[in-house]
Amino acid sequence: MVTTGNASDPRAAPEELLALALSRPTEALRQARTLADETTDPVALSYARQAAGIVLRDAGDVPAALTELRAALADARRSGDAERIADVRATTGAALVMAGRTRTGLAQLAAAAEGSSGAVRARVLLRRGYLLLTLGRHAEALAETRRALAGFRAAGDEIWQARALNNRAAIHLAVGSLAQAEHDVAAAERLFTRTGQQLEAATTTHNRGEIAYCRGDLPGALARYDEAAHRYDALAVSPPELALDRCTALLAAGLAGDAVAVLDATLTDTALSPTARAELVVTGAMAALAADRPDDAAARAREARRLFRRQEREWWWLHADLVLLRARWANGERGRRLADEAAGLGRRLAALRSEDAPVALLLAGQLAAASGSPDAGALLAEAGRYRTRPSALVRASAWLALATDRDRRGDARGVLRACSAGLAALDDHRATLGSSELRALASRHGDDLAALALRHAVTGGSRRLLAWGERWRAAALTQPPVRPPSEARLAERLGELRSRTRMVADDAPGRGGAGAALEAEIRRELHRAPGGRAHGVAPPFDASALVAAVEDDVFVELLDVDGRLHVLTVTGGRVRRHAAGTLDEATQALVAARFLLRQLARGRPADLTGTGRRLQEALLGPSAAAVVAEAGPSARVVVSPPPALQATPWGLLPALADRPVSTVPSAAMWLRAREVRPRAPGRTVLAAGPGLLTGGAEVDALAAAYPDAVLLRDGAATVPATLAALDGARLAHIAAHGTFRADSPMFSSLELDDGPLTVHDLELLREAPYRLVLSACDSGVMAPVGAHALLGLVASLLSMGTAGVVASVAVVNDEATVDLMLGLHRGLAAGGDPAEVLLAARERAGGDVLRAATAASFAALGV
Repeated sequence: MVTTGNASDPRAAPEELLALALSRPTEALRQARTLADETTDPVALSYARQAAGIVLRDAGDVPAALTELRAALADARRSGDAERIADVRATTGAALVMAGRTRTGLAQLAAAAEGSSGAVRARVLLRRGYLLLTLGRHAEALAETRRALAGFRAAGDEIWQARALNNRAAIHLAVGSLAQAEHDVAAAERLFTRTGQQLEAATTTHNRGEIAYCRGDLPGALARYDEAAHRYDALAVSPPELALDRCTALLAAGLAGDAVAVLDATLTDTALSPTARAELVVTGAMAALAADRPDDAAARAREARRLFRRQEREWWWLHADLVLLRARWANGERGRRLADEAAGLGRRLAALRSEDAPVALLLAGQLAAASGSPDAGALLAEAGRYRTRPSALVRASAWLALATDRDRRGDARGVLRACSAGLAALDDHRATLGSSELRALASRHGDDLAALALRHAVTGGSRRLLAWGERWRAAALTQPPVRPPSEARLAERLGELRSRTRMVADDAPGRGGAGAALEAEIRRELHRAPGGRAHGVAPPFDASALVAAVEDDVFVELLDVDGRLHVLTVTGGRVRRHAAGTLDEATQALVAARFLLRQLARGRPADLTGTGRRLQEALLGPSAAAVVAEAGPSARVVVSPPPALQATPWGLLPALADRPVSTVPSAAMWLRAREVRPRAPGRTVLAAGPGLLTGGAEVDALAAAYPDAVLLRDGAATVPATLAALDGARLAHIAAHGTFRADSPMFSSLELDDGPLTVHDLELLREAPYRLVLSACDSGVMAPVGAHALLGLVASLLSMGTAGVVASVAVVNDEATVDLMLGLHRGLAAGGDPAEVLLAARERAGGDVLRAATAASFAALGV
């Protein structure tokens, strides 16, 4: 039992310092130093120096720890106490292994076991089991730990029983036995709590996070890690294992940049043990690879492999080898040699029961298939055996392997079945996520499956291609956000962020870093929000429903299939497919067009007509003529582009310039938007933010046209007031400066009187406004996430249930925008919809290039 002390005797007995070192390390080190200064008794000295060594070892200062432990061992030998000698030798052996001196450390542990019996021998066996776990020798680790647990139970030692159970849970977790791990962690937590072991009780919370992660519960894992961090902070400790596990979860969430930053910051700690440093380096390699930095990943992986080989940690160096192989693949290396290396690695990882084995086997199968090797089928089938594992991400990798095998054999139906199963596994993964950001990022995990499915669907009928084009796009875009567990707390934190943002604007020194830290904290809180299938899985897309809804209008869906654009047109009950150019050509033309619109907005001359023609050729190619031919003279056009092209000014294209044209992220989202009905009678909201060059002139004029509107300006347009007015509004118009945050799209914002109104603020609405007009520059721009998802103001509003948004996809001229906005509202009041009134604006512009550019820069999104 640990003695925590009282007012009359705050000092632990010498033998109690060892327990205190793991419960309250700072206090243990203080008392150990005091005891060492005051006593000459060799037994007491051995306890004091051993306790100091444990605290220093766990803090990462292994050289200082070994100095203390060697002195402790000398003291134990002077005492002649065989059990003291064995116990200190075991602690020394553990420190040596952590220092990378594996053989010497294990030899010390073997000698300690031979020289001890009873509870002391059990403690030695437990330490040996833990170190075998860190070396990846799981079967040996489990056997040693079971023997140790039996010894502690025989001795009636609850603290050490709890330690054995906690270690056994980690072993079960390493080999995928989640139920056994959860059982052992729960039992360990009860015993640690009962015996007052605060630090070790915190490790059980940490371990619960690992179990949640392995079950596929990413928000639960992040929540447990944050809880463990608070418990560790209270004890003034910061174990590097927490940074490792957090980063693994961040990688699963698609937050590779965040993971790299956390790992690099942790690696600056000079007190890290060699074992912890090596683990951080290999995790950093994985993060760099996920962040599309293969050269950086390869360099880190080589360094990690060197460290692990020196430490004789096979399980770990094999995982470093896997990162290195994947980095070489990402850099374009191919061939039989790489395939053979990946195959051998995959089988060694499978023998170690690593969940990364299918990743290596899939890579080996892909390389073998590319080189025509007869081994490809067996390798891919071996990877496919992991399709029933608990982790959705592991299942998805297995299904991708089976789909790749079917592709190799020319079995198109088999490919589509396997891709469907793999995407369904990722639906399960996304269903656990409450954060809109995490769900969008999670779509990246399905990009390879979706691309392979589209490659085969394009050889079949047009309706099948449409259905597959929507399969992942709709799943990534149509789920409404899950409300955060504590809305009041989130609103409070966002309010604090606004205050800090205002301080930065007022040139208050030193506030930028605090604001960035608060943004990161808000993101972490939202990432912990749990999902649920009711929120996380989109209903299956019904192509027939789209065909019926379009009637004689035209719906155009652009699909990126292996870098080439395919244009699907839906009209008159039919779906037709047309070939266009490449995605790269279209992207380059879009960049040029948006640059030209920015130049025109600033009063500089430019060729608007020629730019429109070039943009149309790059986007639609020959299909532009087909769209015109298939559409009747009064037909409306709805365009659903891939995320990389969502900022296209479609009204600039000659084929669409004289038609009502709207755009939507997906066909499924358009169908849902058509079903939205405004609240009756519904209110109108007019809001003007600060600092507008026009002084909010459009809002003044609109206030006369909407005498019953809620008017927010001149200091009244605060975020709380605006949100309250927007909730359930029929029509809202916000004139405010906008900021698009490519680095963090969910913090894209509109500048109101008390600071920025962010996407996170909008997601607190109970009911999204039916229709919203945003006159700010770039207010309609969204951030592509992977090949199929989007983040930003408009993406969130449409997913929340807003039927339509009018927003700009480029920089616009303020004065020309005022005139356009007044005309737009006249058209809406007369019964027109956004696409129709924007067409009218383009027609009114005539030969006025500035007004034509302004009209083309605004898009009708939704219906």
